[in-house]
Amino acid sequence: MADPVALRSEPLFRLFAFYLRWWAGRRFRAIRLSGLDTDTLPRDRPIIVFGNHPSWWDPATYILLADLRFRGRPGYGPMDQESLGRYGFMARLGIFGIDLHSAVGARRFLSVARRVLAECRGPGGRAVLWVTAEGAFTDPRLRPVRLRPGIAHLAALTPDALLVPLAIEYVFWNESRPELLLRFGTPIEADRTVRAAEWTPRLEQALTATMDALAADSQARDPLRFTRLVRGRVGVGGVYDGWRRLRALLSGRRFVAAHGEEA
Repeated sequence: MADPVALRSEPLFRLFAFYLRWWAGRRFRAIRLSGLDTDTLPRDRPIIVFGNHPSWWDPATYILLADLRFRGRPGYGPMDQESLGRYGFMARLGIFGIDLHSAVGARRFLSVARRVLAECRGPGGRAVLWVTAEGAFTDPRLRPVRLRPGIAHLAALTPDALLVPLAIEYVFWNESRPELLLRFGTPIEADRTVRAAEWTPRLEQALTATMDALAADSQARDPLRFTRLVRGRVGVGGVYDGWRRLRALLSGRRFVAAHGEEA
């Protein structure tokens, strides 16, 4: 298979991330982040971000986060080989294909992941590996959280890495477009002395705690709990907002498209 390190293009990645910010801004009310301040993560250590997998949007969300919160650190991530075949350009963004249903695919994941974490670095620091650790689309409310074994083996084989849980939800608040809500949890030190079988429950517990914290933030419906990464469109548009705009103009009031203004 092609070498994902040789294929990855930083200029193409930045261009696609720029496009994604525009595209996501037209489809979400906002992209909001809570939890860990990623600026506190050491730049001289590789990072493994492992998250839940609620939606088709997740790989695009990873690309946005890589650009907005880890700029300059080369990012990589696995994808089902068949799916990558439908989106072949993503191989130029650091995405590498694996067979999710075979031992060969598991070995390739570990081989490529260990290589990029050990060797790859950019002006912003060492590489970040992004993993949808549940391995299949899963509702974020489902408990217990179950992870595929590859991430546990990687934690046992990459002693200098930091593992960072990431929770993702796509929810509706007060607007016609949904909110994309994110939360980074507490980093975990990789440790070669811990067996992979012990790593699995440890990582599942960390991701569960992060998902529960994001659920509490989501239920509060309070934008002040989050940092807004991308500001999207508000209002309904079309005839409805046109009529509201006209009424505001005739009454001398300022037109506000949003149904609930943020502080």
